Amino acid sequence: MKTLFFFFLTFSLSAQIKGVIKDSLSGEPIPYVNIWVDGETIGTTSEENGSFSLDLKEEKVLVFSALGYESKKSSSKNEIILLKPKVFELKEVVISGAIKNKTIKVNGFKKGKISVYYGTGTQPTIIAKKIEPSEQINKHPFLKEINFLSRSHIEKAKIILRFYEVDPEGKPGIDFLDTNIVLEIKKGKKNNRVNLEKYKIRIPEDGLFIAFEWMIIEENKYTYTYTLEEEKNKISYKDGISYQPVIGTIPAENQSSWHYAKGKWFKRQKFNQDINVSRYQDKFGELAIELTLTN
Repeated sequence: MKTLFFFFLTFSLSAQIKGVIKDSLSGEPIPYVNIWVDGETIGTTSEENGSFSLDLKEEKVLVFSALGYESKKSSSKNEIILLKPKVFELKEVVISGAIKNKTIKVNGFKKGKISVYYGTGTQPTIIAKKIEPSEQINKHPFLKEINFLSRSHIEKAKIILRFYEVDPEGKPGIDFLDTNIVLEIKKGKKNNRVNLEKYKIRIPEDGLFIAFEWMIIEENKYTYTYTLEEEKNKISYKDGISYQPVIGTIPAENQSSWHYAKGKWFKRQKFNQDINVSRYQDKFGELAIELTLTN
């Protein structure tokens, strides 16, 4: 079976700038902050100690984004970046009598049928899938567990699970949760089951986005060698870098996934006829996420 991976690659020849990102109130370092060059597809992610580095050939405006903090723009010359904690508006709590606990599964997928995976090359990336409301979901609106398929060339690759409300334009809006859910992905091709009961996530009537946020951190780095050219029995090789893991997709007629780049959300586009897996041709690649819901 052919397996395809889609990466977003960025190349830059330049000098390295370094910095540290801290909480403006506590002064504590902030890990896993995604950083982009404003208006460009160049970026990175802060490490667990809040440090980051980026190759730039001239001064640029950087955009800093992290769950729980207000986004900020700052010159690449600044070595210390202070992010202000975001104040989350508490959602209305509705108290009702207990009902019989029933669970259902929706958006199921077959592991052996998945051949195309989404990942990131050398820049931070977010891909979000909209969970459309339905009569079945409205009767079982609480998200108990998700299951998704991953592949990784390294052990314990880290990826962030995020949730977004649906904004008036139908794209991902504000964060639904104020908690970073950092997942560790095992090496190989794996089904990943994530229990979400403690977060008490109730899918709104207008739907909910489930998203994966890739991080450009050292422990996610995977270095590999590939053939550059082959001529007259002479083979040239080149080293490449990607950041793990990759997440499985299923072919779909309708678009429900969005991609975050350059500080904006974009609709995922259909695969063209050049893709080698016929069932994905002229289809959308939707994140394969199975939901376990309860009432």
